[in-house]
Amino acid sequence: MFGPRFVSVSVAAVAAAIVPVAITTMLLMGGDMIQARRQATYVVGGDDGWDLAIPMYTWPQGKTFYAGDILVFKYDPQDSNVMVVNRTAYETCRPNDGAREFDSGNDRIQLNYGYNYFIGTYNEYDCGAGLKMAIRALASPSDSPN
Repeated sequence: MFGPRFVSVSVAAVAAAIVPVAITTMLLMGGDMIQARRQATYVVGGDDGWDLAIPMYTWPQGKTFYAGDILVFKYDPQDSNVMVVNRTAYETCRPNDGAREFDSGNDRIQLNYGYNYFIGTYNEYDCGAGLKMAIRALASPSDSPN
């Protein structure tokens, strides 16, 4: 009568007690572990800027871009411009209807998810000579579902 007592507890009862605690702990820790990525800002062409001095197609190589990142195009506005175009315009060097022109010499353009295409059209030879660039922007890690 006074010996050890054994309590029979079902696996379901243990799971029902532990699972809510585990989920709450993961949610609380997740807030600390998941960090939103800040948008990055890149100066196109580096020190040379948006210029034929370097082949623009090489500048993005080795970089990872995300939707929301900012590209800063620096150039002499009396000698250049930047147009945001579609793929066909990029390939043909002829701006499409609805293309957006920037001409301040210090333009900040936010990348959209997917491919983003840029060409220079200030002088008719700019784009054909290499003043064009295509960038693929990935989905921002902070945009992924929780």
